[in-house]
Amino acid sequence: MNTKIRIAVDAMGGENSPNKILKGIQLALKNDSNNFFLLYGNKEILKKNIQNFPSIKKSCEIIHTEDQILDDESPLKAIKRGKKSSMWSSIESQTENFSDITLSAGNTGALLIISRMILKTLEGIDKPALAGLWPNKNGMNIVLDLGANIECNEKNLIDFSNMGSALYKSIFKNDKPRVALLNIGLEEIKGKDFLKKAFNLLKENSNTDFKFDGYIEGNNIMSGDVDVIVTDGFTGNIALKTAEGTANFITNDLKESLTKASMLLSYSKLKKFKEKLDPRKYNGAIFLGLQGPVVKSHGAIDPLGFAYSIDMCNRIINGDLIKKIKSNLNNIDLT
Repeated sequence: MNTKIRIAVDAMGGENSPNKILKGIQLALKNDSNNFFLLYGNKEILKKNIQNFPSIKKSCEIIHTEDQILDDESPLKAIKRGKKSSMWSSIESQTENFSDITLSAGNTGALLIISRMILKTLEGIDKPALAGLWPNKNGMNIVLDLGANIECNEKNLIDFSNMGSALYKSIFKNDKPRVALLNIGLEEIKGKDFLKKAFNLLKENSNTDFKFDGYIEGNNIMSGDVDVIVTDGFTGNIALKTAEGTANFITNDLKESLTKASMLLSYSKLKKFKEKLDPRKYNGAIFLGLQGPVVKSHGAIDPLGFAYSIDMCNRIINGDLIKKIKSNLNNIDLT
């Protein structure tokens, strides 16, 4: 019998919490009962809300916390009063071996900084990265960094390549992911200096746990030609927000443009198209480079999207992500 995965949940973080979170847990348990949830938050509120979800009670434990970090709080303010918060306690549970992984839909900046303070970075990692799933023609990519680090150097990009490929192997069971650097062109002479330095170091190292495919341009992110796309946080965040906005524009405009008759004729194709671009399926960004795994759910996501982030937690733990990252980091020569 498999040991249950213990997920520490910041039950007060994000919009419509904790009701959204409890409903998401209910949906997730229907597909995978091999979870136990440690719910960190206001005990009175959680006990009252969980009465609406009797089927999940035996899979949950409520741990009372005095405070919660608000979405609009600065990371500095969050840290000053964070030790009594649901976010802080859910992360700290990993250091006490109460949980295997932490999941929060709360303040992203606060979550990243508090996670780094409590869990510390893996040996050799200068900057943790925020990685996420991205749909492509053949399935899904991993893209990082999505906003944790505005400025990066060549070592950071190489670390991101190692960590991103380890994540891909963990959740998609691929032994040799294809990795590319996001750039403004495919030629080796193009791009900023740190990009070109990272390119040359990756090109020269054959003893890696991934296949380096050189550069990729923004218009090919969804082509499916590579598995992991690496960039700095500034570029990655702009690319992500642009893609999200474009996807929303296409689906909304298409729905408004089609007549009722044409929608009926092409219903099945439209349904598949909409499902492929459904952001709930890709909910769950991962902080990579820490000594413990932390997953960030979108704050405004609905219960189904939160259930997908729980599935991400399961795949990370079952795929032994931290061990794979450590293994990857030992195989590149930066000299």
